[in-house]
Amino acid sequence: MSPDIVSQIIHHLFSIQTMVALVVGVVGGILVGSLPGLSATMAIALLIPITFGMDPVAGLTMLTAIYTAAMYGGSISAILIHTPGTPASAATSLDGYQMTLKGQGAKAIGISTISSMIGGMLSALALLFLAPPLSKVSLMFSAPEYFLIAIFGLTIIGSLASKSMVKGLTAGVIGLLIGAIGVDILTGYPRFTFGFPALETGVSLVPAMIGLFSLSQVMIQAENRGKNQGKKKALNIEGKVLPTWAEFKGIFATIIRSSGIGTFVGMLPGAGADIGSWVSYNEAKRFSKHKEKFGKGHIEGVAAPEAANNAVSGGALIPLLTLGIPGSAATAVLLGGLMIQGLIPGRELFTTHADITYSVIFGFIIANILMGIVGLLGAKYFVKVSVVSDAILAPIIITLCVVGSYAINNNVFDIWVMIIFGFIGYFIRKTGFHPAPIILGMVLGPIAERGFRQSVLMAKGDLLGFYFSRPITVVLMILVLIALFSPMIMNWWVKKGAGNMDESKSDGDVADNPTK
Repeated sequence: MSPDIVSQIIHHLFSIQTMVALVVGVVGGILVGSLPGLSATMAIALLIPITFGMDPVAGLTMLTAIYTAAMYGGSISAILIHTPGTPASAATSLDGYQMTLKGQGAKAIGISTISSMIGGMLSALALLFLAPPLSKVSLMFSAPEYFLIAIFGLTIIGSLASKSMVKGLTAGVIGLLIGAIGVDILTGYPRFTFGFPALETGVSLVPAMIGLFSLSQVMIQAENRGKNQGKKKALNIEGKVLPTWAEFKGIFATIIRSSGIGTFVGMLPGAGADIGSWVSYNEAKRFSKHKEKFGKGHIEGVAAPEAANNAVSGGALIPLLTLGIPGSAATAVLLGGLMIQGLIPGRELFTTHADITYSVIFGFIIANILMGIVGLLGAKYFVKVSVVSDAILAPIIITLCVVGSYAINNNVFDIWVMIIFGFIGYFIRKTGFHPAPIILGMVLGPIAERGFRQSVLMAKGDLLGFYFSRPITVVLMILVLIALFSPMIMNWWVKKGAGNMDESKSDGDVADNPTK
């Protein structure tokens, strides 16, 4: 990096707006993560409208800070009330809650915080050093490659964002159809606008995301409110939060190994933090000298999944920034945030917009450090938020949905878009679909269409021969085929993790009740 870029990075990072954005992102992410039922994806979708009027560095730094902090925040409720705030914290609840029952809840929080901070920082360093050279690959891309990259992203997210590959791909197709709304890119003729001039520029992405992820979640929580009346109360945290030096040395190798696993899993588009945390938990148990202690309140059982799920966040940003392929549902929404700021993933992010990109990456590193500090100081207060009534949360979230949807274009029509997509999101969730593939279809659909139609013109009648004559397109076609079959591998990973969870639970039951 040239001295000029370094000075710009320092100027961006240490501006008042960026510092405030970092604090808001970290604290807000921990709060959202500790609230069962809410997610980083939902928080990012809600706050994207706010970033529209912010400096790009401050806005994107806040979104990435929310992403990593929410991953950690899920562990607080998982450890103290046995209710994972995010799916990625399910593995943490096995040993974390057992530690709480033994009166070691404070120590479990401390281990979770330190592990999350180290995992996030190591993945951020991987992002810093791996993303720039990988972005050079995008220089070799033309219309055919962009078409296949878009298809690659769609097949991965579509196949892994729900339990059924068919449902995931169907949701992706729905997103493609929605992405086709607007003026045809070649003929200039309106498509599927039904006489609404506001639809000629296409469906507004941010209101659609807010509706699919945020409003639909409020509807589901309202429906389940009667079922959740027996909500657990937060326990008081007592004792020392920081582990002893001997305990830290004992789990250090586990943290480093799990961070590496999490970063790698994050780079695999579609795998997700829950996969990373379970794989790391399994590996920690396999390498441990005390396998029999897992599931009974063992500190390694807390350190491994927490280091991994925060490492996934940095790993998932690598394919996002270099090739525009989201590694998770949260990064799918972040892709929309990038595009709103006029930043297109690829080599330009590390050349033309290098000052912005590197500022965001360094901001991501600072966010993980700040997350550790805030987490250690405020855990006993954050856990109280996890038992806040949905009756209080729902009106606040709905208000943010309406304000955020209107703020993007100052257009009431966007509020109606948000409401309609809220109902769409509610019904597809109830029927076993996932909203992430729909958003990916809306984002990647126009890219795929443009790439394909330009490829047809470039091929001059021999489309098949044209594609097979280009080495990169052949590789991408193979990757697309692999992506279609990868759910079987991922399901095996999940089942293996679930099997260990059942085994750990049964061991814990025997320990609690020796008469069994």
